[in-house]
Amino acid sequence: REDTTRRQLSVSQGERPQEKPILQLGLKNPKHHPVAAVIEQQKRSGPELPLVPVKRQRHELLLGAAGSAPIMLLSGHEGEVYFFKFHPNGSTFPSAGFDRLMLSWNVYGDCDNSAILKGHSGAVMELHNNTDGSMLFSASTDKTVAVWDSETGKRVKSLKGHTSFVNSCYLASLFALAVTMAVKLWDIWKKGAIQTFRNMYQVLAVTPNDPSDQIISGGIDNDIKVWDLHQNKLMYTMTGHADSGTGLSLSSEGSCLLSSAMDNTVLAWDVWPFAPKERCVKIFQGNVHNFEKNLLRCSWSPDGSKIAASSADRFVYVWDTTSRRILYKLPSHAGSISEVAFHPD
Repeated sequence: REDTTRRQLSVSQGERPQEKPILQLGLKNPKHHPVAAVIEQQKRSGPELPLVPVKRQRHELLLGAAGSAPIMLLSGHEGEVYFFKFHPNGSTFPSAGFDRLMLSWNVYGDCDNSAILKGHSGAVMELHNNTDGSMLFSASTDKTVAVWDSETGKRVKSLKGHTSFVNSCYLASLFALAVTMAVKLWDIWKKGAIQTFRNMYQVLAVTPNDPSDQIISGGIDNDIKVWDLHQNKLMYTMTGHADSGTGLSLSSEGSCLLSSAMDNTVLAWDVWPFAPKERCVKIFQGNVHNFEKNLLRCSWSPDGSKIAASSADRFVYVWDTTSRRILYKLPSHAGSISEVAFHPD
């Protein structure tokens, strides 16, 4: 049975075990949570240290119509699910996570798993399709960005050059963006990165602004930075968050940017070229981060009337863009939610 209602997806990372996490990141003080300590140490001294969430026990995706109870529970990953993205035609979506696998799911019918993509040697942190859905790009803690053929499920290229975990990637026209301590721009048909935008601190999220030939990044320095592709330099910095920025989402027309951060806020920014100096136009509150320090994301609805953000309190928050009022607080996950997205239709 085909469900024609607008669907919204969220990713659960499961409940954290009561015992302390065992992932080691080379920190000498065991009293601090590993990921939280990495972030704090980088803010003080700026070394290049990996940032990756700790493995937990449960892992699932929920499919449902906005404002209603979930209509489908999807299971199959063997570890935390960090990210998913709808195919441009809305019929399928890939998901990825700690288990190094990318699973492709059907949106309609029984929402069965239709393909499994393997090849990364580390956790897959983010993935995106190109505009026609023929290729898939994935960022991994194995320090690479992989390019996949969506039809065959085969890896066609591996973009190497990063010196640490790749936290985020995005496709801009025929170019792939990937971030660690620097934002690298790749031509997928060439061997090395064609441009590098260096940052002093770890970058956690990136998105292109194609109409303006810009790249926007956010990271543990709390700032949102806009880079000029032609001049290969930083254009301007937007300040407003009080903690690390973990998610970026650009509106469909490219005029407004959403940013989620560990200060428990989602901010909307005016990114038009000649906007006023104070570019923060709206503040949305409700969703929360916690000691886990996961990379929680945000998303626009296709018509721009709503926004959504994932949260560590096991809820998905949906706001009205104009009034900033919380419209829905969607339950049913058993742990921290890392990603949320609106179906393209």
